[in-house]
Amino acid sequence: MRENSGVIRILIDAEMAGERLDLVLAAALDGVSRSAVQKLMAAGAVTADGQPVLDKKTKAKAGQELLVTLPEPKEALPQPEDIPLDILYEDESVLVIDKPRGLVVHPGPGNESGTLVNGLLYHCGEGIREACEQPDRPGIVHRIDKDTSGLLVAVKTRAAWENLKEQFSRHSAGRVYTALTYNNFAEDEGRIDAPIGRDPANRLKRAVSDLEDARPAVTNYRVIERMGNYTLVEARLETGRTHQIRVHLASIGHPLVGDPLYGPKKDRLNAGGQILHAGQLSFDHPVTGERMHFESPLPDYFLAALRKARAGK
Repeated sequence: MRENSGVIRILIDAEMAGERLDLVLAAALDGVSRSAVQKLMAAGAVTADGQPVLDKKTKAKAGQELLVTLPEPKEALPQPEDIPLDILYEDESVLVIDKPRGLVVHPGPGNESGTLVNGLLYHCGEGIREACEQPDRPGIVHRIDKDTSGLLVAVKTRAAWENLKEQFSRHSAGRVYTALTYNNFAEDEGRIDAPIGRDPANRLKRAVSDLEDARPAVTNYRVIERMGNYTLVEARLETGRTHQIRVHLASIGHPLVGDPLYGPKKDRLNAGGQILHAGQLSFDHPVTGERMHFESPLPDYFLAALRKARAGK
């Protein structure tokens, strides 16, 4: 809960108790890396029940109230940085990028640089600053979480941005993810049609909800492979809510492996984050109207977790 422009309030519940506070905060503060959280703690910007938390190894306690004072946003716009981008397609209007796990999409508190946006500015030049309404997110049409890998489309012109935003809004742009989940599915495929909003019991999370702030969300899933206590699934999005796949699959008893926010605290496969890859992306080209389709193979971190799951680890 944001108390004012620079302070965020977080209540620790029983589910978060025992976790390191830097991990809890990194999960709670979208776009703020764990290293940035540790810097905030060292600077005295994090308090627990009114007392500064300086040690990054401090464990969360149920019932604690955390206050995080974020630095004032810098007025300076993101600057070009020579960050390697895996570009699968590019023309005068759009780029399709295969984002690696761990790369933040756009600047935010604690991540003012080193993002995909900084790399886009370096690659495309200053012209893309006019492509979107938000000056701190030039070129960005949609985003995926830092710890999710895979495909996203970026733009070079305002016309392309408006066209693609409309496609995502009316759900004609296609997105297919591959996820490694816990537990065996009773069925081979299914459709989860359940609104998602803030979790009233835990402000770090989203949840299936019937509260007023909840927005419609639909995920279609299909089992690819069963491995005892693990299942490899394909998820097709009809909507694009924050944490949608993670929330929806957890709501039916199949949280993502490596996702401590919606699944078990103990990461049995030492996955280091949710095992989720945006492997397919489709859209109509904003200029030609041609249907474009792109695929990205499963990356090494995903394959490593999959080998462990198949081995029954």
